[in-house]
Amino acid sequence: MSDQNIPSDNDNEREMTFWDHLDELRKVLVRIVAAALLFGCVALLLKDQIFKAILAPTEGDFITYRLINRLLEYLGMTSMLIPSNNITLINTELAAQFMTHISVSFIIGLLATAPYIIYQQFLFIKPALYDNERRNSGRILTAVVLLFYLGVVVDYFVIFPISVRFLGTYQVDPSVANTITLSSYISTLTTLSLMMGVVFEVPVLVYFLTRMGIISSALLKKYRRHSFIVILIISAIITPPDVFTLILMCLPLYGLYEVGIVIARRVERRKAALQKEE
Repeated sequence: MSDQNIPSDNDNEREMTFWDHLDELRKVLVRIVAAALLFGCVALLLKDQIFKAILAPTEGDFITYRLINRLLEYLGMTSMLIPSNNITLINTELAAQFMTHISVSFIIGLLATAPYIIYQQFLFIKPALYDNERRNSGRILTAVVLLFYLGVVVDYFVIFPISVRFLGTYQVDPSVANTITLSSYISTLTTLSLMMGVVFEVPVLVYFLTRMGIISSALLKKYRRHSFIVILIISAIITPPDVFTLILMCLPLYGLYEVGIVIARRVERRKAALQKEE
């Protein structure tokens, strides 16, 4: 049997009992909670800086709007320029702003500690991994973290601001004013950011499914047209109920599907090369 197919015992680790594993899991959870609370407390103290960034898409000079307007001016489509007026948010409950501050700080704490949380989980399962799995796990964990953050960044700079600007300024009649609550704004931002972060893990999922032989690049190509329908359904579930945001969500999802095809092809080539060596 190959050395790659047996768990490593380089560290002469003793056989752990069920209670040993439970105690180790408790320690991991304590470290994760402590780190999340620490970063959450830091976020509480940085209220002005954090909420300035969170509320930036409501301002007319947000970087996304400026870039879009420059592109529209270059294309001569000046009639479609994004207005420079700010979107005003309102608060309708007595304790809503305080609770929003607490909840947002907690979410920021979790986002900031995401790499540490994943690393702690890896350390917990590391003794049960094979040598080859340990060698590949570093790159996989890095890809998971980076793709999640990339999804959040795409939402913050593309999906969310364009959605806010379109829905926040759209009127069926000038006599009907838009009043957007702070809670609605924050809820939409956090939901879309989380969903985009999860959805951007599709390449990692394709990698594992291809390695297990469940899917292939040929299969993904064959059902490329069908996948677009699935993407539309997923986008409709995770986005606000409007066609404009749905279309914006479909574009990166379809791009990820194409990236998945490339990844599946590379995994297949690597598997074929290893089989030839054997």
